Amino acid sequence: MKYRCLVIDDEPLARELVETYLEKIPNFELVASCASAIEASSILTAEKVDLLFLDIEMPALKGTDFFKNLVYKPQVIFTTAYRDYAVDGFELNAVDYLLKPIFFERFFSAIQKFLKQQINLENTDNIAVNDDKSKYIFVNKAKKQIKVVFDDILYAESLKDYIKIHLLEETLTIKESISNFEKRIDDRFIRLHRSYIVNSEKITAYTKNDVEIGRIEIPIGNGYKHNMHYFK
Repeated sequence: MKYRCLVIDDEPLARELVETYLEKIPNFELVASCASAIEASSILTAEKVDLLFLDIEMPALKGTDFFKNLVYKPQVIFTTAYRDYAVDGFELNAVDYLLKPIFFERFFSAIQKFLKQQINLENTDNIAVNDDKSKYIFVNKAKKQIKVVFDDILYAESLKDYIKIHLLEETLTIKESISNFEKRIDDRFIRLHRSYIVNSEKITAYTKNDVEIGRIEIPIGNGYKHNMHYFK
């Protein structure tokens, strides 16, 4: 993956130094190099940018004021000759704050911070996606794929080649074997009878012979009594 960078600094030599450093690091691509925040704003409108190298003390508009007012905010590494702006920079969630003159070792450290943040964001996104997908399945009914959220399922009941999925608000009858359905749901569901799978989180009472979900009584089959360990 390439990260697209924009350098903004009113000092030509400062821009050239950052550009030279970027050339040494794989997967970082220079989109443009601008002498002012005003010039940079047009670039940001037209181009996708992942990371800004943004000087703070510039004519007309300070880098911090420019960044505050951006609608879409890329990640930012502030560059400046003044220590006094460090607090402002970090209050804007900057990746890093580079004090001029910038040496390559320090520049490289800032890049590593950026990359670490990207890895953390990607991992968080993947966890969120995986967690979300583990909370539901789609079932086929009348040529439609209907989303069934696990939290909404009370129990499932087998009717030969069909099953009834009893939900909080409705009941769905679909053509699917209960054994196949059992393979598609998570471990909160318990098979307590050849014809019944129940959501263990919805059980309100039980005996050695049946479980209750509200006013519904569901028998426990002799061959499934070993699953009662869920309630111990």
